[in-house]
Amino acid sequence: MKEQATLSKKTILLMAVVTGVIVANLNFIQPIENLIAADFNLSKAVVGMLAMVTQLGYAFGLLLIVPLGDIFDRYHLIQFMMILSIISLLLAHWAPNAGVFAVATGLVGITSVAPQIIIPYAGYLAPGLQRGKVLGIVLSGLLTGILLSRSFSGLLGSIMPWQDIYLVAAGIDLVFLVVVHFYLPHDERGHQDLSYWPVIRTLPHLFASQKPLRGAVINGFCLFGMSNVLWSTLAFYLAAQYHLGSSVAGLLGLLGIAGVLAAPLIGTLVDQRSPRLTVGLGMVFSGVAFGLFWLIGHWMLGLIIGIVLLDLGTQFSQVSCQAIVQSLNRQQSSRNNSVFMFSYFLGGSIGTLSATWAWSHAGWTGVCGVAVVFLVIAVAGHLLIGEPEKLATD
Repeated sequence: MKEQATLSKKTILLMAVVTGVIVANLNFIQPIENLIAADFNLSKAVVGMLAMVTQLGYAFGLLLIVPLGDIFDRYHLIQFMMILSIISLLLAHWAPNAGVFAVATGLVGITSVAPQIIIPYAGYLAPGLQRGKVLGIVLSGLLTGILLSRSFSGLLGSIMPWQDIYLVAAGIDLVFLVVVHFYLPHDERGHQDLSYWPVIRTLPHLFASQKPLRGAVINGFCLFGMSNVLWSTLAFYLAAQYHLGSSVAGLLGLLGIAGVLAAPLIGTLVDQRSPRLTVGLGMVFSGVAFGLFWLIGHWMLGLIIGIVLLDLGTQFSQVSCQAIVQSLNRQQSSRNNSVFMFSYFLGGSIGTLSATWAWSHAGWTGVCGVAVVFLVIAVAGHLLIGEPEKLATD
């Protein structure tokens, strides 16, 4: 097919790298929460709410902007959103007080949705029997951006003012905007004969009418929520338990390389075996991770092993659910992705808020208890709704 011919290995790599670069904007705040709290004289709970604002903004960007990928040329839409993201990063760099920074970080979330336009675009172009593998590669770029953003932010936060992190990020995004302009494939579909509000009004129907989408929504909500339960409180735990700073929180983010390396293999497993199997494995890995955090998280080795398992669990969930979502209907792939990713980051924002609240009231035990609640909901969804045994390939 003509569309599939444009999806070369170089194109897949470009999509993966750009996806990682842009999604990194969402996670800069996590390792430097202590620095922001000290600079703006805020409590840990309030800083946790600022981190939640970024993810909540992203969730609403997913709900209201990503469906535009089913209406407009995705080649131009991706670039337009990158420009808005750069402007938001510059506002976060300049922010003179917590109020302006809260607005800026919310805008960073809303405007950093280009990865979720790229992902259904990759799924649209990929041959049906290779869709899981292609999405695994692109999602490995997404996870790389997430984990490197924590390391990038944590390390830079230890050697320069934390505001400059957002300035550097804006410069990097500008470079990749130029790369995207010259090398991303043009969307052969062009402008679609659809209107915005009618498209938005279809989203509840898509959720209600597609059982596989409902299963993916619940699993993504819960397992990304569990991931954010850890990452939103890890800097606090390291400071309290080990007397360590933001640079170490950033370095621990590099442990997610295991998930990056596993993503293409997970995608192949989804294609050849069953997404129901891989979703189940994701829940197992995430559940065992928090068991280790609670039992032996006071030892650094226990913390390290748990982080590796949690990142693997998150990646098993995301690759599997994305493969399910992108196999449903190619003509509404952006809308299906919008529904899924809205729930995904809504779960992340609730995980962030509930974990910081639990940390303030019950410490590390309370944090692990919040993760258990997410896991119970995920298991219930897996048993009651379930996932398909095989992906659709048309």
